[in-house]
Amino acid sequence: MAIKLFAVDMDGTCLNHRNCISGENMRALAAAAAAGITVAPATGRSLSCLPHQLRAQLAGNPFFRYVISSNGARVTDIKTGETLFQALIPRERALELLRAFSGLRLGLTAHVNGEYLVQGRGLYLMGRAAYRTDARAGICVSNMEQALRAQAHDVEELQPYFFTAAARRRLEALLEREAADCFYAFDRIYVEVFSRDASKGSALCALGRHLGIARKEIACIGDAENDLPMFCSAGLCFAMGNAQPQLRARADRVVASNREDGVAQAVYQYLLR
Repeated sequence: MAIKLFAVDMDGTCLNHRNCISGENMRALAAAAAAGITVAPATGRSLSCLPHQLRAQLAGNPFFRYVISSNGARVTDIKTGETLFQALIPRERALELLRAFSGLRLGLTAHVNGEYLVQGRGLYLMGRAAYRTDARAGICVSNMEQALRAQAHDVEELQPYFFTAAARRRLEALLEREAADCFYAFDRIYVEVFSRDASKGSALCALGRHLGIARKEIACIGDAENDLPMFCSAGLCFAMGNAQPQLRARADRVVASNREDGVAQAVYQYLLR
């Protein structure tokens, strides 16, 4: 069965160790799209913070039309601006979680209405140093609670940052106690907190239904814990060479690492063969 939809994780997968999409990966994704495969970036980032190589495409004729953002909290048709799927944390519930976080001295960011909010100039500049051009779309706010109260939107995702092992343990205990109605996925220095109805898998299923594409005609590729739900929603699953062990165990194919253009390998050796 030919693949008709390819969901591609960004950080750690399509992006290399320099937080850039290589020319080889860009050409491979464009080739997949030219062959009739719908290419859908599937990212933990907000829509506004897509990798700059993809944002640059939007001014012309991009090879992609649909974006799964904020770990599946939203699916957007970038051609029409229509939201095809969303699963959000109600604003008041997000404010409750922020109050619970306040005693832990955490860094805080949030995804709201497609935007990326960052509390405090220190964390904002740290993001600029790590992600350079991609982080310029972030909005620095002095107080996250006040910023959420000043607008009417529900929240796609909260991201508390911890910088020590002790802070992580305290945060894990707090989330277990206070956030049973949410999903959360830990990364090296932060945790992504989102609606229990949101995941890259549920978003990918919604996009497949919208396009009339069956599960067996969907492929996905990823490297991290937040990509696992996609593996339950796709007929062909690729794990990167640098992927976490649980993804490698669930994958149909393991390809090269993000330093070695594993995405391009998946496209040329398997999807277009």
